Amino acid sequence: MSNLGFRKYLIKNLTLLFMGFLKEFKEFAMRGSVVDLAVGVVIGGAFGKIVTSLVDDIIMPPIGYLTGGIDFSQMRYVIQPGDEASGAAEVAIAYGNFINVVIQFIIVAFCIFLVIKGINALKRKEEEVPAAPPAPSNEEVLLTEIRDLLRTKQ
Repeated sequence: MSNLGFRKYLIKNLTLLFMGFLKEFKEFAMRGSVVDLAVGVVIGGAFGKIVTSLVDDIIMPPIGYLTGGIDFSQMRYVIQPGDEASGAAEVAIAYGNFINVVIQFIIVAFCIFLVIKGINALKRKEEEVPAAPPAPSNEEVLLTEIRDLLRTKQ
């Protein structure tokens, strides 16, 4: 096989492989669960911003006021102070920011709990609705008609 023939063979097989991969990826991406997951991630990201704003702008200021003006986001344990003259950055553990994130997590977890609780309550209501009795079979309908005809003849 010449070098040119091998290149054509290689290009043809790589193209077929890529097209098969592309087709399989398209089928995967268009599956309902993947699209639902993508929507959930986008909504979750937006919800995360809302919760961050709720914690930082609404919940933490009153807590800081009640604790004597403590700003949790600025709380940290300084391991090595920064030095502007030498250009050394401050090395610190920002545990106040961690407190804010824990509060945000608790709020998100509570909201998810409420949503799941609501969904479960709706599912229970759907399960409680009794199912309609099954329609009689053709044989039962025919037997009922025969019985009724026999009653009218007597």
